Amino acid sequence: MAGFLPGDPSLHGMMESGPYNLPQDKQEEGGGRWYLSRKEIEENSPSRTDGIDLKKETYLRKSYCTFLQDLGMRLKVPQVTIATAIIFCHRFFLRQSHLKNDRRTIATVCMFLAGKVEETPRPLKDVILVSYEIIHKKDPAAVQRIKQKEVYEQQKELILIGERVVLATLGFDFNVNHPYKPLVEAIKKFKVAQNALAQVAWNFVNDG
Repeated sequence: MAGFLPGDPSLHGMMESGPYNLPQDKQEEGGGRWYLSRKEIEENSPSRTDGIDLKKETYLRKSYCTFLQDLGMRLKVPQVTIATAIIFCHRFFLRQSHLKNDRRTIATVCMFLAGKVEETPRPLKDVILVSYEIIHKKDPAAVQRIKQKEVYEQQKELILIGERVVLATLGFDFNVNHPYKPLVEAIKKFKVAQNALAQVAWNFVNDG
């Protein structure tokens, strides 16, 4: 698969450090696999093992959240779908290193998966085109380049390979409990729908 090496200019921006890192061990069963202490996350993440410090990893995490928010808005998916994609991405990087997996490629895969999980699917082609345009937003030629059959097919194969890696890393666990429903119920219960407090609470949940 020489065409997927980092040096391939058609893949610039989609992969930074090399091929995907396939999970070596079967993850433990049960929802508890995703509940780690702050210390475990900050000190023992796979990225830390690969020499990426906490400050750098925090930046990388924030950057893929921003990327997913932009991607989701352009694809016109609901906020819950964006939130699910972000959770999938967070979970992925609890088990995988940023050094071995390009965050924007993984994020693109997570958005595609989240669309299916939340029953708000977007065509793979649309996800690929919009993602590529965001990644290369400083390159005016990117919009036309991704429309070339060879470039598009390479990106498509990259995302489909990535999908298998993400699915294996997540252990096919798509169960995500978002705070949106309880928040809406609380807003109704306390009758603060028009209150500034409701907006602050909603913003807080989105930032989480």
